[in-house]
Amino acid sequence: MKTSRIKFAAIWCYIVELVASACDPSSMAVDNIQKPIDFEQGWAILQGAVDRVINVVEGIDNKPFTADEYIEYYTIVYDLGGPGRGGYENSKKLYGLYRKAFEDYITLKVLPSLLGKKDEVLLQELERRWQDHKTMTYWLSRFFGYLDRYFTAIQKQPSLRETSSLSFYDLVFGKINSQIRGAAISMIDREREGEQIHQVIVKNVVAIYTEIGKDLMNYTRDFEDDLAKHTAAFYSQKASNWITSEPYKEYMLKVEDCLKHERDRISYYLPTGLQKKLLEVVQHELLSVYASELQEKKQLDEVLLNVESYYVG
Repeated sequence: MKTSRIKFAAIWCYIVELVASACDPSSMAVDNIQKPIDFEQGWAILQGAVDRVINVVEGIDNKPFTADEYIEYYTIVYDLGGPGRGGYENSKKLYGLYRKAFEDYITLKVLPSLLGKKDEVLLQELERRWQDHKTMTYWLSRFFGYLDRYFTAIQKQPSLRETSSLSFYDLVFGKINSQIRGAAISMIDREREGEQIHQVIVKNVVAIYTEIGKDLMNYTRDFEDDLAKHTAAFYSQKASNWITSEPYKEYMLKVEDCLKHERDRISYYLPTGLQKKLLEVVQHELLSVYASELQEKKQLDEVLLNVESYYVG
């Protein structure tokens, strides 16, 4: 029900956005523009819109926004921040209050729901909260859309969408990135050992890191580097066990099996660039590190095969 409601609301929001663009207050005749309200009155109405969007993502309110409401909020932002109405200063204040709306929601609602959770439960809650965050961004970035057209670009500030994303990344990943990263990598390692896991959860969390990479590469690099280290450690342990216990042919069959499963696994979870990097790590640990030992095993197997053929013959 919640997904259907959001999809319907998104379609409706798209329609009224077209209407709002066609009826941009900046292009209206002066006679059609009502006397602007003061900042406190306008913000009180916009705060009500923020609260209602929060209730939507929290599942408390299922009433869709109307076209009139959408245009009202957009127009208020224009009236408060448009040229000749305290423009720059008011736009700066609105931009700050827009950012604060996300920071407050994340601090009061999102972080408490994540702290204390571990492993798969943590990732499930993160996935849900990220989807809610994107829904909140979808609505509010449209209500405050005038700021992107005439403030953020001119002042070289992050766009409304970027601002909301940065708030999430700084407050959530800045606080518990190591726990999130560790939980995701732990599930991948468990799957490597043959355990059945919820692959979709891992895929969606890895996708969040991919989206993060558009704005904050340090979080993405942390995840990629940690995953590469865990992958190297996992296959280094396997190789050290097999190299002492398996003949050359069986060892190479195990390597082939590992590469196949790893290729299938990471093609589901990871972007193309990282897939290549991890496969190189696997090949290095299983083949390059033990190249001389493998050559000796191969030669020994050939000698044994020749001896066996001699006596059988």
